[in-house]
Amino acid sequence: MKWKKLTELIKTVKDLEKETDFELLNLAFSEMLELKDKIDELNVTTLLDDKYDNNDAIITIHAGAGGTESQDWVVMLARMYKMYANKNGFSFDIIDKLEGGDAGLKSIVLWVKGEYAYGKLKSEMGVHRLVRISPFDSNKRRHTSFASVEVVPSISKETDVKLKQEELRIDTYRSSGAGGQNVNKVETAVRITHIPTGIVVTCQNERSQLQNRESAMKILMSKLVALEEEKQRQNMNDIKGELKRIEWGSQIRSYVFQPYTMVKDHRTDFETSDVQAVMDGELTPFINEYLKKSHSSN
Repeated sequence: MKWKKLTELIKTVKDLEKETDFELLNLAFSEMLELKDKIDELNVTTLLDDKYDNNDAIITIHAGAGGTESQDWVVMLARMYKMYANKNGFSFDIIDKLEGGDAGLKSIVLWVKGEYAYGKLKSEMGVHRLVRISPFDSNKRRHTSFASVEVVPSISKETDVKLKQEELRIDTYRSSGAGGQNVNKVETAVRITHIPTGIVVTCQNERSQLQNRESAMKILMSKLVALEEEKQRQNMNDIKGELKRIEWGSQIRSYVFQPYTMVKDHRTDFETSDVQAVMDGELTPFINEYLKKSHSSN
């Protein structure tokens, strides 16, 4: 279907190139820009050929060194991914979150659903570093904050990973989030611990305990499949990526708000001075550069 539309657009551009009318030439120029964007998009799609690239993405963001600053950074990153999802036609759900002390969030779990969501967002795996004038500092000093981003594919089909009931500890508790009186007064939130691996998954965004349990089980299965993929390939970067310590020197990307503006990906060296656009979800250039470099090194 994409090839058909691309072929039609190429034909239209060729026809318009023969025109001498100024308005039609302007139209041809616009069509050529659209053609370039579609070709670039198609080129990137051909790079999304790993096993789970077409799956949904489950993103977990944890605050690192920096206290309240890092917890606020978690909120900013979650907004950035929400904006990216909106721009690219993905749906976006908050599965779970843990409130910070004075402000922000200690952690948040997001579910981004759509075609190639995981394939594109897997590039976000790693530590993200923020440098800015702190809104929480009365002396207006610059602060450095860190947050880790974990991305795993959502697994909905049967896999070789089997869950045994005796390996699971399931706890229920009252949700701390919004959702009405039912959510806050009844134990609808669910926490599942996979005892052999120590993986803990929580979910509290749904209105019923059953729905939260089903979502938590899906996330747990996804994390276990990602773990199994790591073992089989013996390469921490294949599915789960390299989660380093959340501190100075381990970041994959830096976001500098002051004294200058810059977002730089340290794996590809791609950078931009338009920090606001990035924070508003303009991540496609970073994702594309990551995919190109990943394939060129294979």
